[in-house]
This record gives sequence, structure tokens and C-alpha cells, in this order.
Amino acid sequence: MTAARYTEFPNVGEKSRALEEKLKKIWVSKPGFYGFIASVDHKEIGIRYIVTAFAFLIVGGVEALIMRMQLAGPNQNIVSPEAYAQLFSMHGITMIFLYALPVLSGFSNYLFPLVLGTRDMAFPRLNAFSYWVYLAAGIFMYVSFLLGSAPNDGWFNYVPYADRTFNPGPNIDFYALGMILLGISTTAGAANFVVTFFRMRAPGMSINRIPILVWGTVTVSAGNLLAVPAVSLAFFLLWMDRQFGTHFYDAASGGKPLLWQHLFWLFAHPWVYIIVLPAMGMVSDGLPIFCRRPLVGYTLVVLGTITTMVLGFGVWVHHMFATGLPYMAMSFFSGASFIITVPSAVAVFAWIATIWDGRPIITTAFLYFASFIAMFVIGGVSGVMTAAVPADLQFHDTYFVVAHIHYVLIGINLFGVLGALYVWFPKMSGRLLDEYLGKVSFWVVFFGFNLAFLPMHWTGLRGMPRRIYTYPDGVGWTGLNQTTTAGAFLLAFGLALVLTNVLRSIRKGEPAGDNPWDGPTLEWATSSPPPPYNFAVIPVVASRHPLWEERLCEGTGRTSIDRGPQLDSGREALATTAIDAHPDLILKMPADDPWPFFVTIALAIGFIGLLLQAWWLAALSVIATLAGTIVWLWPRRDLAQIAEKQHV
Repeated sequence: MTAARYTEFPNVGEKSRALEEKLKKIWVSKPGFYGFIASVDHKEIGIRYIVTAFAFLIVGGVEALIMRMQLAGPNQNIVSPEAYAQLFSMHGITMIFLYALPVLSGFSNYLFPLVLGTRDMAFPRLNAFSYWVYLAAGIFMYVSFLLGSAPNDGWFNYVPYADRTFNPGPNIDFYALGMILLGISTTAGAANFVVTFFRMRAPGMSINRIPILVWGTVTVSAGNLLAVPAVSLAFFLLWMDRQFGTHFYDAASGGKPLLWQHLFWLFAHPWVYIIVLPAMGMVSDGLPIFCRRPLVGYTLVVLGTITTMVLGFGVWVHHMFATGLPYMAMSFFSGASFIITVPSAVAVFAWIATIWDGRPIITTAFLYFASFIAMFVIGGVSGVMTAAVPADLQFHDTYFVVAHIHYVLIGINLFGVLGALYVWFPKMSGRLLDEYLGKVSFWVVFFGFNLAFLPMHWTGLRGMPRRIYTYPDGVGWTGLNQTTTAGAFLLAFGLALVLTNVLRSIRKGEPAGDNPWDGPTLEWATSSPPPPYNFAVIPVVASRHPLWEERLCEGTGRTSIDRGPQLDSGREALATTAIDAHPDLILKMPADDPWPFFVTIALAIGFIGLLLQAWWLAALSVIATLAGTIVWLWPRRDLAQIAEKQHV
């Protein structure tokens, strides 16, 4: 923090250009390999998250296609039972943990400071560290494939099948340690989002003027801080059982196998909302752009978002209705599972009302957002059906549940993400995606998705269980499975068209301009792509829709984009108060720093040591990680020269 006070600066004329050049020199990342590993620019980190997550999506999709070929007909032998178990497990791990949240984190990393009107995340180096650890965790788990020892007990990893007695290889150790490593990344990123939300907003952006996109991400970040420790503990206890013969889950020695399910689903059901609510936030902010009106029921949607996350921690036992729990416990969690539909329904009605009362422009993004609503309803209704205990006992462990989770994961998450891609790709790249190819790919994705997963409901109702690698002839599942397989390949073709559109548009797309969609929020007030410093002067916000104030007659004043704090004495950002966003402090932000990368390397080596039972390597890793962290956090000379803290 610095003693200097900010000055009001009019961003016009020669002074503006001089300021922009000065800020660019201050904020731009260094070129070359050093700049790649040292950059703390939230925009670069956000794009890395998105690209890496989509890479994992492609890999997980290939795994799914191999499984669908295996299940396309009875008595197939395309892969062995063990290979299928590994494909099945890694497909779930990839889609749920390595794609679904990280891709949302990528969009949030890129957009958070832009929509909040600030220059970076609260902790830029922690932001970089979060990405590097995520990448390391993904590589760590996928190395298991090269050794023929990938996780093979499903993404849910139930004991006793995951115990060393029944699974003596390193398969489960890769999963347990990889998830603990991934949990470090998720926790670091979540803390960063929460602090950025409370302290890094533009002056005047009070709590009731924050975009829904931000609310969705910060709500799930708070959820992550509570949920991730549960699953990290579950995997740590499992690893202890496997390595040192403890008996946390060993029933023969007084352990509790059901403890695993409680700890895992205490995390995994909130995780469903964690990978959905940010996508809902992107729809809530993106849909009104193409409806030419603000979102209906802003306050109710915000309250519904928070309520959904809170209630999400009280419904995990509906995954365990078949485990023989007391009827009273099942009744409570069944009721909670019904109640949680109410805040979600509020968002659905708000979206429908926004379309109904607006003047929709049928773009590719609008099509994805509109179909998102339909997928949300289908996935939600099938989920509510499992909230009823008698129905759940019939659906449990059948393909009906597989259909439900895919409508939630792909129908809600992926459709929202693809809509967001078409909205914010111009801001990231400066170029528009091709609308014709976009609409063609949308319809292919839409029909492929429903052709693939809608029949799974009937497959489940006909009794096909989950987690089988083949089935006999004459049981009535062949036609439905062939339809599902055809739909899966059609969906893959549609996603390939989306990727083609992106790669083509990066180089040859039509120039976008600063605000191609006439959007209302602050990210559209800067250039496309934004400069390294985001804003030459910090905006001062007067309403919920800063760029639509004139047409909406919103608020009593007017947002100032070209006049505000200039903050050009080094890398500086403005901290504001948590509720009303009054200017509070000037923060000295860190420059490019390679130490988050090096600490990640040291940390990853430690997990390799734990996997190999090379305790000396793990001990050296602890020392290296602590030493790297000390260097990372050691005050730099320019900060040491700051004599005192002072309020603005």
C-alpha cells in the first residue's frame, strides 16, 4: 500500500495517450519464455484456463467416444474390462474436475477485473499459482494412463473397491494425490475471487450494482472454501489406509466404509452447483444483451444464487438413499432436495421473462442461452425425480442417473460456456466468431446432445445399470445404445465445428470493435482485446448498467469512464470498501514473478515422491516448496521503500 493519494484524471487528448503508453510499459508482461512462466496478468491466466480446460474436454470426449463404441452393440470387445474401467473413471474425472470448473474459472479470471472496473485480481501471483497447480494436477493424473495404471474405480471412487485389498496397483493413489493437489489450486483460486469481490470493485459499484456473473462466481468460491476440505480429507484418509494400513474405511477393523460416501458427497453435491452457478451467471449477464433490456428480477436472481449454494450443502444424502440410512434422515434430505428447486426456478422464470419482455436478436450466443434454459429444465426435473426416495431406489445406479448428470454437466455447463464464448471471444481476441458457422455448429451440437443423452433416460428405465462395459443380446438396450452412440459422434462433430470457428476467427475473423454487442457492463468500455492495465483511469460507477444509463435513465448520476483515479506510480490498483465501494486504499500490485511456477514444480515433485513412496524426495519437496514460498513472499525493494500505509 502506498502513501500517495490518487488524482482525478481526464482521459482525453495527448495526456491520455501519454498516460496509456506509461501504463503499458508498467503493466505489460515480458516477452518470451520468462514472460510465459512469470506473467500474472489475469487476462493471460484466464485464457490459459480456458484453453487447458477445452483441451481436457477434447480428451474426455475421446474417452467417451471409445466407451460409446464399446456399448453400441451387445457383447462388444473393443476394449478390455480393465481398460473400460480406466476410461470410464478418467472420463468422469476429466469432465467434472478438469473441465467443468476450470473453464468457468477461466472466464471469471478474464472478466472479473474488467466487469468490476479494476486492473487485476486481488492476488495476481496466487492467481498464477492456482493455474499452474491445476495444470500440474491434470498432468499428474493423466500420466497414470502412460503407465497403464489410471484410476479405475469411477470418479466417485467408492470403498472398499478403492482399498488396497481389492485395488493393489497405483491407480487409486494417482487419483487420491491428484485430487489433493487439485484441491490446493481450487482453494487458492476461490480465496482470490472472494477477496477480489469484496475489495477490488470500481468506486460506486455498491453491492447492488454487481453483475450476476460476479455473484455466481463468488458464491461458488465461498462454497469451494467449505466443500473442498471435505473431499481432500476423504482422499487423504484413503491414501493413509492404502499406504500405512490405517482403518478409516476398513469395516473389518472398525472403520466405516459409509464415511467415504458422506465425505465425498458432502463435497460432490455442492460441486454440482459450483459448476452450474457461474454458467447461470454468464447467461444472466449475456442473455439481456441480446434481449435489449436488463435482466428481470435482478435481486431475486442474486438471492436465488446464494440460496442455491447454501441449500446445496444440505442435500448430499440423496446420493445415498440406497445405503440403508434411517427413514428420518432420508425424509429430511428428500425434502431439502425438493426445496432447492425453488431458487433455481426463480432464475428460469427471470430468463424467460427477460426474453418475453425484450426484443431478442437471434445470434448464436442467444441460441445457446435459450437452449441452456431448456437443458436446465430437463436436467432439473430429472434431478427432482431422484429426490423422491421410492423413485430414487428404482433409478439408482441406472442409466437414468447418467442421463441426468449429463444434462446438468453438458446441458447446463457446456451450453452456457459456448454461449459465453460467442459473447466474450470478441473482447478476448478483437475479432468476431463467424455467425453462419456458429449457427450451423449450434444446431449440430443441440441435436447431437439430445440424441445422445435423452435416450439414456429410457435405457435406465429399462434397467440398464451404470458402470457395465458390455451387455448380452436380447435385453432391449441395443437400439437405444446405438442411438446414443450416434448422438455422441454428432455432438463431437458439432464441437469440432466450434473449434474450427475459433481457430479460423482468431486470424481471419471480422474486427470486433470495443463493444460489438452494445453491452451494458464495464468490460465493453475498454478496447478489444483490453490493454495490459485494463483501464487508463479507474471508472467511477453510478448504476447497475454503466453503458446503458442514458437509455434506461438509471440512477441519479452518470458513470464516468474517462475521468477517475489514474494510478500510474508503478503497478497500482484501487481498493474499495466491501459494501458501498468507497475508495479506501491504493495497493501496490506485484510485477511478473516466476516463483509461483517454481513453487508449483517443487510441490508437484513432492506428490510424485508420495506416489513412489520416496519419502526423501517428498521431504526435499517440502523444503523446496517452503523456500520458494519465502522467496515469493519476501518484500521487494520497491515495496520495502514504502514508509507507511495511508487511507485514500
